[in-house]
Amino acid sequence: MPELTMVDALNKGLHQAMAADDRVVVLGEDVAKTGGVFRVTAGLLDAFGEDRVVDTPLAEAGIVGSAIGMAVYGLRPVVEIQFDVFVYPGFEQIVVHAARYAWRTQGQVPASIVVRIPYGGGVRAPELHSDSPEALFCHVPGLKVVCPTTPSDARDMLLAAIADPDPVIFMEPKRIYRAGRQEVSDDMPFPIGNGGVPSEVLTKARIAREGNDLAIITYGATVPLCLEAAERLARERGVESRIVDLRSLYPLDVDTITSSASECARALVVHEAPRTAGLGAEVSSLIHERVMLDLEAPVGRVTGFDVPFPQFANEDDYLPSVDRIVAGAGKVLDF
Repeated sequence: MPELTMVDALNKGLHQAMAADDRVVVLGEDVAKTGGVFRVTAGLLDAFGEDRVVDTPLAEAGIVGSAIGMAVYGLRPVVEIQFDVFVYPGFEQIVVHAARYAWRTQGQVPASIVVRIPYGGGVRAPELHSDSPEALFCHVPGLKVVCPTTPSDARDMLLAAIADPDPVIFMEPKRIYRAGRQEVSDDMPFPIGNGGVPSEVLTKARIAREGNDLAIITYGATVPLCLEAAERLARERGVESRIVDLRSLYPLDVDTITSSASECARALVVHEAPRTAGLGAEVSSLIHERVMLDLEAPVGRVTGFDVPFPQFANEDDYLPSVDRIVAGAGKVLDF
């Protein structure tokens, strides 16, 4: 099997989905002739033509609204939002319309769209290119919100999102787009056209590292940082950390979250989005509600700060780092 970056794996998934089902269309800013600013859609125009790979105006409300119309018509559109903050003009279309079509029509006319959002900091981007808006979408019933961390998961989860009848917000951590390579199978994990999607592909967390002393629950670009912090904790303190890669941000894999916290008796949540009302608050609440009596300490959090994402000269001070994660673990472990 070839070793691919996440960008390559996402590109592979789009090629496979479009080849398997001619209802799949891709639209967004610069996705056709340019192949996307991150090159995720490179080669699609040549392979599938301008009727299925559409360069749009710079108008996110129009892009998402057009995709909803396509979905109602029977297509399976995949929208690329060029950068995270650019999704805000399309927010109304997503939460008022895409998320509610199945409910309005008693399931007869779901808005089966995928909204791909490259998100997060760490790439030295200018202002308005580095937000982490995932919690805004996790608050909206009717949406699924997912975030892959590995190239293999990126390909499989994108195919599952395209096949899913519900609208899926597909968060892509751009900081690790090209951070590593992984073998990605050429085989399709399941058919796209018949709705036979394994539920675990979009709803189950992944145990990225085994351990029984501390559960570190995270997702996206902070997963590699947590793995590095776990190795340091093992080397310096003899602490074996279990790393839970959420993958599905909404709905959350409650069983894996709570069982990991219960078995380790201590838990730490890590994400780069702002702290207040971030996903870490929901994870912490679930653990305290369901397995508090199994804990040896309150759940800790290491997050971004409650400020707008800073200019790139200061982003290293804003983002969770290995040092901050180790320090957060120290508070939970009381050392």
